[in-house]
Amino acid sequence: MSYRVVIGVAALAVIGCAVGGYYLVRQRSEASARALASAPDSEPLGAPAAGLPGAVSTSPPSTSTADKNGEPAADPGLPLRRGEVLEYTANVSNLTNVANLKLQVVERKSFFGTNAWHLQAFAHTENPLRMVFELDDQFDSYSDAATMTSLQYELHLNERGQKVDSVQRMTATGREPAPPDVSETRVLPGTRDPLGMLEYLRNVDWTKTAEVRCPVYDGHKLYDVRAKLASAGEAVTVPAGSYKTSKIEIRVFENGQEMKDAHFTVYLANTVARTPILLEAIMPFATARVELQRAK
Repeated sequence: MSYRVVIGVAALAVIGCAVGGYYLVRQRSEASARALASAPDSEPLGAPAAGLPGAVSTSPPSTSTADKNGEPAADPGLPLRRGEVLEYTANVSNLTNVANLKLQVVERKSFFGTNAWHLQAFAHTENPLRMVFELDDQFDSYSDAATMTSLQYELHLNERGQKVDSVQRMTATGREPAPPDVSETRVLPGTRDPLGMLEYLRNVDWTKTAEVRCPVYDGHKLYDVRAKLASAGEAVTVPAGSYKTSKIEIRVFENGQEMKDAHFTVYLANTVARTPILLEAIMPFATARVELQRAK
């Protein structure tokens, strides 16, 4: 089994289990590196390929059975807190603590005139796996503070000494030129990156919303992601403690076809903070379980 894929599944579970993005970034990191090296400066690196859902700019897909006018707005009482740090351990199949992962809310700031949250995620492999597959990755997201839609997504990958740095400015119109050393990426209106999507799921009032749906860009491709409440009172025990949680099941679509060979679930604490407690990814080749160790 590819260690890249195993760790990719684990990394997915922390920041993209809810959206499939992290796994897909890991699985396609070599392809992304080639694209970074070969794409002409005038070509938007992450532009949706022909045939992807919604490649033609239209209004965003409906995302809530409770709101026929579009997706539910982010809760004005966002549970995000400046300085929040969530630390996780990743277990894959019968391998325990194969990686440590961290989610961090850095700050709320003006990002080129838009009120935004700066979010970060870090993934590091642990020994003995680290002796075979050294991975130290960082992801940065600047997401609109009101909707958590992506403004800029950054991938800083360091795997076995091979480094890839990608900074992509999101645009739905192509009329917002990116600064030097930043790629302009064409996306659909309402697109979120994996970090923004996970935080958005924390902001949904699941007592009033049956399902949400939106485009998600993973740094390489655009996907249609759908999240649905499966249970409102699931009991979960992780190293950080025991919790009552809301179980959210995730479905990912590519080119209009559902990824049938993968299943993703995120468990959010039934507290004011709605902290992601447990994230699971079930794949044909492995099962990842990422558990909260501590929250700061």
